[in-house]
Amino acid sequence: MEEFEEHLKALRPRLHRYCARMTGSAVSGEDVLQDTLLKALKARNQGVAVDNIEGWLFRIAHNTSLDFLRSRARNTVVPLTEEIEAAPLPGTDIVAVGFQTFLRLPELQRCAVILKDVLGHSVEEIADIADCSPAAAKSALQRGRGALRLLASEREDTRLPLMSDIDRRKITAYVDFFRSGDFDAIRAMLADDVKLELVNRLHLQGREKITPYFTRYAEVAKWRFAVGAVEGQPAMLVFDGTGTMESPAHFVLIEWSDERITGIRDFLFAPYVLEAVDWVRLG
Repeated sequence: MEEFEEHLKALRPRLHRYCARMTGSAVSGEDVLQDTLLKALKARNQGVAVDNIEGWLFRIAHNTSLDFLRSRARNTVVPLTEEIEAAPLPGTDIVAVGFQTFLRLPELQRCAVILKDVLGHSVEEIADIADCSPAAAKSALQRGRGALRLLASEREDTRLPLMSDIDRRKITAYVDFFRSGDFDAIRAMLADDVKLELVNRLHLQGREKITPYFTRYAEVAKWRFAVGAVEGQPAMLVFDGTGTMESPAHFVLIEWSDERITGIRDFLFAPYVLEAVDWVRLG
C-alpha cells in the first residue's frame, strides 16, 4: 500500500493538469483530483487488482470530472464542421490555452486533446481512459484540435468577476493582520468550527486545533502577503520574498459567513495548482 500511495503522489501533478482542464478551473480541478484519489484508495483497499495504474487513475479522474461537470451543468458544446483543420497545435500553444476555452469543447474532444497534446498519451490510451473505440478517440482528437485553434484565435475578453466591496474589505483586513503578524486578531475572526485545509497535506477543524497553523507562518520570515483574487474568489497571495516577487509561490482561499471566517484553504503544498490558475493582485 505504501508503494501505491507513493505512485499516487508522483502522478498527482499530471492528474491535476487533466482535471483542471476538464473542469475549467484549477481550484475545482483539485477538488476533483481529491475525489479521484479517495476513490482509488477505496478501490485498492477493497482488493481491486490493477495492471496499469496510470491508465486506471486517469479513467477514474475522467469519470469524476464528468460527474462534477454534470452536477453543475457547466458544459457547453461548441459547433464543429468537417472543414476544420485537424493538425495539432504546437505544444507551447496548447499549454497556454485558457481553462475556460477547454471547457467549450465537447467532453470527449476535451479529453482527447488534453491527454494527447498536454500529457502525451497515445490514441489507444485515450480510448481506454474514455471507454470508447480508438477510431472515436482519433476523430475526437482531430475535431478538438481544430476547434481549439479557432477558439484560441478569438479575442480574449473574459475577466475575473469583480469582488464585492464587502469581500474586498474582509480579505484586506485578513492580509493586513498577516503582514503585521497580529495573529490574535485573526483568531478573533475565526468561527468556532472553522475548517483548515492544507491541500495535499491535512484537514483540521475548530479554532483551537488550527492555532499552530498561524504560529508556523509567524516562524517563517521569507513570506510576503498581498490581497488578491483567484478565479474570482477572495485570496491571500503568498510571495517568496527571497525571489523576484513576480508571481505568488502559493495562495490561500478564505471563506466567510457574515463576519466570521469559516474556511481556510492553503495551497502551500500543492504548487502544481499555480500552473495556469487565474489570479490577480489587488493590493
